[in-house]
Amino acid sequence: MKLNFQNRIAFYYLIATSAISLLVFGFIYFIVKSTVYESLDKNLTFEANKHLLEIAVEEDTIFFTHKKEWEEIEHREVQINPVFLQLMGLRGQVMDKSPNLKGDSLVMNQLASIDEHYDTKLNNRPIRQVHIEIKENGKTKGYIVAALPLEASIMVLSNLMKTLLILFPISTLLLFFISRYLAGKSIAPIATIINTTNSITKNNLDERVALPPYRDEIYELSTSINGLLDRIGEAMEREKQFTSDASHELRTPLASLRGTLEVLVRKKRNIEDYEEKIHDSLNEVDRMSKIVEQLLFLARNAQNKPAKEQGMAAVTVLVDEILGRHQKLIRSKELGVSLNADQSGDHMVPYYYGNLILDNVVNNAIKYSQLGGKVEIRIKEEAGYCHCYIKDEGLGIKEEDLPSIFNPFFRSQPLDHKEINGNGLGLSIVKKAADAINAKIDIHSKYGEGTWVHIVFE
Repeated sequence: MKLNFQNRIAFYYLIATSAISLLVFGFIYFIVKSTVYESLDKNLTFEANKHLLEIAVEEDTIFFTHKKEWEEIEHREVQINPVFLQLMGLRGQVMDKSPNLKGDSLVMNQLASIDEHYDTKLNNRPIRQVHIEIKENGKTKGYIVAALPLEASIMVLSNLMKTLLILFPISTLLLFFISRYLAGKSIAPIATIINTTNSITKNNLDERVALPPYRDEIYELSTSINGLLDRIGEAMEREKQFTSDASHELRTPLASLRGTLEVLVRKKRNIEDYEEKIHDSLNEVDRMSKIVEQLLFLARNAQNKPAKEQGMAAVTVLVDEILGRHQKLIRSKELGVSLNADQSGDHMVPYYYGNLILDNVVNNAIKYSQLGGKVEIRIKEEAGYCHCYIKDEGLGIKEEDLPSIFNPFFRSQPLDHKEINGNGLGLSIVKKAADAINAKIDIHSKYGEGTWVHIVFE
């Protein structure tokens, strides 16, 4: 049987309350029955002990001494719940009995112990009975048997049972509808959440789930969904911006490559022209390859899929390799590059990520330095960490642009240095690579004076 959430809550509540109601009804019936029988047994014991004082014993005969008074009372009063009394000898013979027994006799249960109350029948009518000993001089002479009718008590208990059996299904049914109504009220915010989330599309991510007034589980669920929608919206905005910027960056070298090739095919040219245009085309292909490689790196790390590790390397070794790769540019700009490293220069870092971080930072320092400027690289150990400081005397970054330098494709004042190639992905890659190995990077800059980068490797 498939039930919706509201009916399931009501059904589970119904099972629990029905079980409890059943226990309560059973307890009520047991208490009432115990009370009724306890009252009967107390009356029986009292009557038996009271009439025990109205008995005479003569040799082997036992009889009541106030029998005539009982007969007169019987004619004057109507007894609603008469007490039946009977005297019996040791061998079970009837010696005397109360007038209300008339021609009937009480049958004593020989298996029942003295003062034990038990149910039996008198002329096919249910009665409650007890017998106690009649003693004289410490010897048992016989028994006095007392009995009370059970019909009224059984009727009371029967009516109570019928009432409880009728009330149980009625109360159960009422509980189901009440619990279903309350469950519907309780899960109403969930219906609102469902309607709101169903109405949200990629073109309508600004809508949010209304928060309920009480800070309960529904409130936490609504808050979590709104937080998820915020993150999805931010991710989609980043994706849109990233796609737009990537297509723009790739469009430029493709347009340049197409223009170069179109120029080549317009007319026949000499070898030198072909070589020149082919070299230009290869440069554009290299540029596009670098952009694609950088985009793939950012995409991999955005999906928490870091590149496969390629071993470890010392920080000093990495810096030496990077400076070696950029010797041509260093010489062309007549830069003075200094490298100072203490024993922390032997600090080992993941080669792939360490190379990405240092190569991009050192490349920027060289690329944006003025002709004849200086680049200072200092490596030292502080507080158990390897600290790498890279300082240049280049163009610098405007203060208002510093918060955006790690954004993909962002370039500070690109029109002021159009001759410097770049696509604004370098520092984004540096930040992703640093996060991948828990490195810290801090950048300070002053426009027109230079940039100072502080990298901390664990």
